[in-house]
Amino acid sequence: MTKSLHYRACHLCEAICGLAIETEVQPDGSMQIRSIKGDARDSFSRGHICPKAVALQDIQNDPDRIRQPMRRIGEQWQAIGWEEAFELVAERLSTIQTAHGQNAVAVYQGNPSVHNYGLMTHSNYFLGQLKTRNRFSATSVDQLPHHLTSHLMYGHGLLIPIPDIDHTDFMLILGGNPLASNGSIMTVPDVEKRLKAIQARGGKLVVIDPRRSETAAIADQHLFVRPGSDAALLLALLNTLFEEGLTRDSHLPVEGLEQVREAIAGFDAEAMSARCGVPAETIRQLARDFAAADKAVCYGRMGVSTQAFGTLCQWLVQIINLVTGNLDRAGGVLCTTPAVDLVASTSGGHFSRWQSRVSGLPEYGGELPVSALAEEMLSPGEGQIRALVTVAGNPVLSTPNGRQLEQALDGLEFMLSVDFYINETTRYADLILPPTAPLEHDHYDTTFNVFAVRNVTRFNEAVLAKPDGALHDWEIFVGLAKAFAARNGLELKPTLAPEQMIDMGLRFGPHGDSSERKLSLAALREHPHGLDLGPLQPNLAARLKTPSKAVQAAPELLLADLARFAEQQQPAAHELLLIGRRHVRSNNSWMHNYHRLVKGKPRHQLLMNPADLARRGLSDGQRVQVRSRVGSIEVEVAASDEVMAGVVSLPHGWGHARPGVQMDIARAQPGASANDLTDERQLDALSGNAVLNGVPVEVVAA
Repeated sequence: MTKSLHYRACHLCEAICGLAIETEVQPDGSMQIRSIKGDARDSFSRGHICPKAVALQDIQNDPDRIRQPMRRIGEQWQAIGWEEAFELVAERLSTIQTAHGQNAVAVYQGNPSVHNYGLMTHSNYFLGQLKTRNRFSATSVDQLPHHLTSHLMYGHGLLIPIPDIDHTDFMLILGGNPLASNGSIMTVPDVEKRLKAIQARGGKLVVIDPRRSETAAIADQHLFVRPGSDAALLLALLNTLFEEGLTRDSHLPVEGLEQVREAIAGFDAEAMSARCGVPAETIRQLARDFAAADKAVCYGRMGVSTQAFGTLCQWLVQIINLVTGNLDRAGGVLCTTPAVDLVASTSGGHFSRWQSRVSGLPEYGGELPVSALAEEMLSPGEGQIRALVTVAGNPVLSTPNGRQLEQALDGLEFMLSVDFYINETTRYADLILPPTAPLEHDHYDTTFNVFAVRNVTRFNEAVLAKPDGALHDWEIFVGLAKAFAARNGLELKPTLAPEQMIDMGLRFGPHGDSSERKLSLAALREHPHGLDLGPLQPNLAARLKTPSKAVQAAPELLLADLARFAEQQQPAAHELLLIGRRHVRSNNSWMHNYHRLVKGKPRHQLLMNPADLARRGLSDGQRVQVRSRVGSIEVEVAASDEVMAGVVSLPHGWGHARPGVQMDIARAQPGASANDLTDERQLDALSGNAVLNGVPVEVVAA
């Protein structure tokens, strides 16, 4: 039996680790995976691998994975041919839009959409034809504040400065746990070694989090912060930097910095300490230590984005880096120069050109906040959503008030899902169209190279052949586009295969034919371990897309949001606040259907400080009921001093025991969905991003 070795990167998370995959041809001619290991020769990940990459084999062989189009007839699923499926979608969506208007059809795109380059290049080939304003994605339950901040300050939502982790002396992390996420808006394989290298060269790692996370456990200093109050801590840090003369001049053109100084003058460490729970002198000393470091990074991630002042937090992170001279500086934060440059090739985006019909929430980049999705389906009237297209997403488990969304999905006239599982969301679909599995298609990371801690590039060849009768995700969208265009008499522009688009992007990018390397797809194919294009370099001044070509330090929207912050009511002293958590094996709900990712110690429990348990007469291991405004769940509680008093922590993505879910391993797992407790009315009012951290709850015996 013939054995072969293949090299490619894993694209199940943002680390994009290089893999060495051994395959073997079986007697029947099929090819089977023998092993998946880290590629020691990979130019970026250096042999590092995490459990998710090994689970690629489980995805490939999963008997629950759908391998042909399926149509729901009552409670049963029946196979259907591709062309018949395309015609059905075109007929149903056209009929609904003709009767109720273009906005009667909505679109939701999940997190894996940016992990599959076929979805990035071709989903809009079909979805754009719908011309609906009701477009939603996982962005607004995650990183929308990052994009809006960069849009307002730098002129483009993808112009996000990345920590220069390999050269910094001081890294301050708020609301991030890269040891669990493998980096996030910081593409960084082998992150634990990189963080420990900061300490080994005499630097310092400080983590601010309501939980002593895996990353906090290796930090030089960990500070508990009250959930939802990171803006208070950041304001106090910035105020101290100004007040004590700890700022440095920037080489960048900057407008509005004096306005910032004046606007935050009242938010000193003493005033903010009561709000965030960190002693004033500790805040001041942290500001002094940060400013004293030769090269420092302030990095805020999902935990600070998914709270009531998420955009304010991300703005303050940028300003702290700016005023300490660490913005666009080696060892501070830097923007990438990716081989396929999405910043140079796309517009800077737009914000609040239209609003959602019911609650008036603002769009960003053509998408509305997903917290509005259910109410737009449930509220009668002109523009009501009557049909939905979901792409690689499971919003029932990943967006606020999942039970309300279930009710809304159950009332739709038609639903299409592009997915390869019958999960908590797709079980409501009338039609599911499954793409090929990750190892059956090629790939190029257009998005995560934009956020990488080094300028890197690689093309990932398919390891396994496309099965007979299967379609890649981009081919599905081409088929849908052709059927919809033919049905509606639309002229459809010709398109290229994704790899041809990438070849053009490489040739016309900053490292293309005009550069010394002369990058092209053919050149990348000669380097199966990827190419290192060098460390990040200061380049922000040349890449700014603001009208004035200067950093906008004081966007009016953000200065105005300080008034909302000042007026915010504080939680009652006895109130418990819910936060989420993630694990390296279960960053996303679909990972729970693979035995090697769910085995080991249980991770589904509600973590609760022992003092809070004692006050309520509860005990470790007891089954409890957790209640919020929107609903309640039952779950096992675990006593843990990892979480500060007044805080409970429930992991993301569990709660699979819903009727109709056809994921046998996941259904057998205990646990409940945290998003049966999160509240669709709790938002960052500026951006519309969901509040997933700091949700008020009660905990009682079940």
